[in-house]
Amino acid sequence: MSAQIAFIGGGNMAASLIGGLLKAGHPPARLAVAEPLAERARWLKDSYGIRVAAAAGEIAPSADVVVLAVKPQQMREALAGLRLQAGCVVVSIAAGIQLASLARWLGDEVHLIRTMPNTPALLGAGISGLYAPPSVPPQARQLAEYVLGAAGTCVWIASEDLIDAVTAVSGSGPAYFFLLTEVMREAGVRLGLDADVAARLALQTFIGTAKMAEDGAARGIDVAQLRANVTSKGGTTEAAVRHLENAGLRAIFADALQAAAERGRELGALLAKES
Repeated sequence: MSAQIAFIGGGNMAASLIGGLLKAGHPPARLAVAEPLAERARWLKDSYGIRVAAAAGEIAPSADVVVLAVKPQQMREALAGLRLQAGCVVVSIAAGIQLASLARWLGDEVHLIRTMPNTPALLGAGISGLYAPPSVPPQARQLAEYVLGAAGTCVWIASEDLIDAVTAVSGSGPAYFFLLTEVMREAGVRLGLDADVAARLALQTFIGTAKMAEDGAARGIDVAQLRANVTSKGGTTEAAVRHLENAGLRAIFADALQAAAERGRELGALLAKES
């Protein structure tokens, strides 16, 4: 695919997508990024060999795809006065910015798509939830999936308000796993393990288990079955799992994800009001 792709904002997520696109064979000459910070701009140019501009107006008007990768609070200013060609595919990875706001700023001649990636995209192992209104044609959806797919897996969701659920599950999800790794490490130390040993055991357990889950999914085995497979009746694992269940782990996580989704809606409403 030889689409001209312009990134507005050159932060970590944009860099991960750029790196993924180049690795997939996208021509460097067909990529550009607008980054006002001089030091960051130099790093992007030196690292990826693509065109780097100080302002979006220098690269976006001729692009087939524009990826909005600036902070939500900076979005309106970044798009001020910007005019894109009709039919341009605009992909927003900015949390909380609703499509209605983007339509007011960019007009109705562009195809707007909203997405929520997550930080494993920095390693090419991310997942992104995408939403496009029914009016967006299949070709535009394919372009958006091509860009986001450069850093991991893509899933489409049925309505824009479900972006908050995506945020709660996968957008914020890496923090939950980091927290659990911390908890297991600390518990190992309390049980008498050396801190370094406990840390290695906890981390590698998560890495290995993730690979088992991925392999199981490829073979059609649900994670609940995988859990059952390693939970011998009357054994140590069953004792720990029973304790977690009795302590209300499922309800705790359900409430935590509900809190994340509600906060996402609050931030989105606030940003919409300010725009």
